[in-house]
Amino acid sequence: MLALPDADDEDGRQRIGDLLAGVASSGGSIPDLDETRRKLHSGQSLTLKITVGDWLEEWISGRKVRTNTVEQYKRDIRLHLKPHIGGIRLDRLRVGHLMEMFDSIVERNNEIEESNVLRRAAVDELKSLKGRQRRRAARAAIAEMPPFRRPVGPTSRRHIRATLRAALNDAIARELITFNPAAHVEIDAVRRPKGLVWTEDRIAQWQATGRKPSPVMVWTPAQTGAFLDAIGDDDLYALFHLITFRGLRRGEACGLRPEDLNIQAQTLTIATQLVAVGGVGIEENAPKSDAGERVVALDRDSVRALKRHLTQQRKAREKAGAAWVDSGRLFTQPTGGLVEPAWLTARFERLTRRAGLPPIRLHDLRHGAATIALAAGTEMKVVQEMLGHSSMGLTSDTYTSVLPEVARDAAEAAARLVPRQNTPGLTSGSQDPDESTDNEEEDR
Repeated sequence: MLALPDADDEDGRQRIGDLLAGVASSGGSIPDLDETRRKLHSGQSLTLKITVGDWLEEWISGRKVRTNTVEQYKRDIRLHLKPHIGGIRLDRLRVGHLMEMFDSIVERNNEIEESNVLRRAAVDELKSLKGRQRRRAARAAIAEMPPFRRPVGPTSRRHIRATLRAALNDAIARELITFNPAAHVEIDAVRRPKGLVWTEDRIAQWQATGRKPSPVMVWTPAQTGAFLDAIGDDDLYALFHLITFRGLRRGEACGLRPEDLNIQAQTLTIATQLVAVGGVGIEENAPKSDAGERVVALDRDSVRALKRHLTQQRKAREKAGAAWVDSGRLFTQPTGGLVEPAWLTARFERLTRRAGLPPIRLHDLRHGAATIALAAGTEMKVVQEMLGHSSMGLTSDTYTSVLPEVARDAAEAAARLVPRQNTPGLTSGSQDPDESTDNEEEDR
């Protein structure tokens, strides 16, 4: 082993000497020759035995990124990376270890889903039970069950891999390792749920089963109008109006400042957002991406809603007097405090139930804004810029739930483009039998 360094490599000979001295003092075995040669030639430490967990803690403590991103890294490290691979020596981490970790996460998902099914069945049964004792016993049994939990889906697993890959890339830059196994692990492709419109049939299905046809549901224009009509006197009507028609993200709407609004030019500048940071509170950040920083054109109805909002807010400020909190936001609580994103979501859900409408997420109002804009004939590029997407492909893939009537119109328009001399089943100049019947009924 002493012959590994070249004769004139004093630094290498010193490192080998330190390694052998450490082995002698600890009574350990002689290190593997090939591994020692590799570390020596790549400049890695021969004596450092840092674990993956140790490195992850050191790495996360030095990250200089927005707080919310660090919190996501910490969650990946705390919940998944350290429990599964934290005890492995950093320089001995291999692809196989990561495959075992993700296999274990998938197995745990199966257990979570089975547990959720059992708890949901017990809750449903409780609703039909009669008798105080039987209901009390059922509640006690449910209390002993594991709570509802969310499985770690493909998106989360990809984020776990991305966190580890970033940490290992920095370890390579520090010459602690030479290989990044996280770059060679395949994760299930992320399938975005398809957005569906709340048709009458789907509403009936939801009312019968209590289950939404898709995680992403969109209101029809009539349902959207019913919602806005129902909340016309709400303090935050203008905020929901903007999300509905201009597709703002929740944090962007909460983060708007008075100076971001230009009534005369009929524009709104998206320059900041509010995000919830675990254990810290609410933090102001830049928009989600560079494309997120944008100027949004406002329609006349939005301008009118905002003017009315400013008048109401001025009256609220005068009424609150010394109790008014100057949060510097366009939309506030009744005494001027911040509108927090999670609170806004809860408020939206209550307003939806009060309006008697089928459920959608607050984020689905943004989805609906894109759908309505596309249905109105707006070009995809314009919708992309309105939403603040970095690419048109993202807009096209994510926000193209087609309203049923738009799909039918498109089908008819396509058929009309092809000239025909004779259509099977119809003679020249004849009407469709259904159209004839409709016309006769109208005449009667």
